Amino acid sequence: MTAAASAFRSSAIAMPRAIARWLLAVAALVFCMVVVGGITRLTESGLSITQWKPISGAIPPLTHDQWMEAFRLYQQIPEYQQIKRGMTLGDFQFIFFWEWAHRLLGRLIGIAFALPLIWFAWKRAVPSGYGWRLAALLALGGLQGAIGWWMVKSGLSVRTDVSHYRLAVHLLTALFIMGGLIWTALDLLMLARNPAARPARMTPFALAALLALLVQLLFGAFTAGLDAGYISNTWPLMNDYLVPEGISWVGSLWATVSSDPYLVHFIHRWWAWVAAALLILLARRAKKAGQRGPSIAINATVGVQVLLGIATVISGIALPLAVLHQAVGALVVASASWGAHAIGRRA
Repeated sequence: MTAAASAFRSSAIAMPRAIARWLLAVAALVFCMVVVGGITRLTESGLSITQWKPISGAIPPLTHDQWMEAFRLYQQIPEYQQIKRGMTLGDFQFIFFWEWAHRLLGRLIGIAFALPLIWFAWKRAVPSGYGWRLAALLALGGLQGAIGWWMVKSGLSVRTDVSHYRLAVHLLTALFIMGGLIWTALDLLMLARNPAARPARMTPFALAALLALLVQLLFGAFTAGLDAGYISNTWPLMNDYLVPEGISWVGSLWATVSSDPYLVHFIHRWWAWVAAALLILLARRAKKAGQRGPSIAINATVGVQVLLGIATVISGIALPLAVLHQAVGALVVASASWGAHAIGRRA
């Protein structure tokens, strides 16, 4: 093999690995975004910034007059008028910080994804067949920013909080992006090890396990958006009942299932065991396929998440436990994506 051919082969292996590492770094930023988003929700900070300024909004108020103007805009929305009336400027600055940090992290993720992608494309370093996938992830990231503002807008005029449906879309889109980044990175790492490697496929069992996890995440978002976690601080019974009293069976079946706090909490509490069982089976299949890493990750994150869910309920939704519950939930998604990829690898 000539020196030129050797150098070309080294470059062909190095670029997929470099792109994979970059995607994993962006996935880590998305994870941080989900955690900060959880803090923003739990501290009721999400409506503190009432305008969407993608560029100039990166700079927070710097003078007293600017802070007073931002506070004045917040005082015009129903959340302040009906719930937060009388709060001090210092209290407002606290909730403003978390929403501003959440949006700033979103901007950082956009830059951290777009600029390296442009560089890799300019260098023609993106392997064949991956350009469309990276472009789709970039588009999803842009859409996520719009979804975030669409969610915030739902709480600025009539409601005192954001729509729990829009909150669910916002959270699930973020987790889908994180899973897509991880899956693509794993494909590229396989390609770096073997230039003939083919992308992993989604097996029927992996799809079933991920759909069960999707349902659990959906009802977790509903539970958060409806503050349904506060209706019971006992486990396993809910206020001394297996099926809680207080479910209001009005309207359509979907309206009741998705909007009644008692029923939403009940479903989120017990569907967790279905999702956990399927994920543990996914871990076993990953181990059988010779991939111990994702198997350990799935078992560890699922076990910790179940314990955190129970502890969060019993604590009356203590802030540190609730934040950890959302953070480990994102890690469950990451490990499940890893496990699904592991059993879908092709020779």
